[in-house]
Amino acid sequence: MGSEIERPPDFELLAASLRADAGDLAAFVESLAAKLEAALPGGVSVERWRARMFGPKVVRRIVVDLGSERLELAYDQTSDRVEAKRARVSGGITLSTEPLSVDAWTEQLSIALAREAEHSGQTREALERLLMS
Repeated sequence: MGSEIERPPDFELLAASLRADAGDLAAFVESLAAKLEAALPGGVSVERWRARMFGPKVVRRIVVDLGSERLELAYDQTSDRVEAKRARVSGGITLSTEPLSVDAWTEQLSIALAREAEHSGQTREALERLLMS
């Protein structure tokens, strides 16, 4: 892939905001889920589960639907590992799936959201809420 992806102007700020808690995976996943749920209601699906009967619910999976792409981040609390992937989707059918590093996943999410914000006032407002949270 010889050509570099053109990054929208808000990309760096957005990417930094999304990576803010990346040092602690559990905190990163919880913070990212909360930010995305607040900023993109209906555009993100967060699956939570409880490891023990009376323990707190923790984020298990975050799925962001971007139309022709779906970005998924899965967190395994027992191994403290995150698995990130991107799927190409057409008509509700997954055409391909590729694993990504967490940094690459965050970058792809940031680029997609910043590009969408250029065309949608609603997405721009959602990004502003995300950056302020």
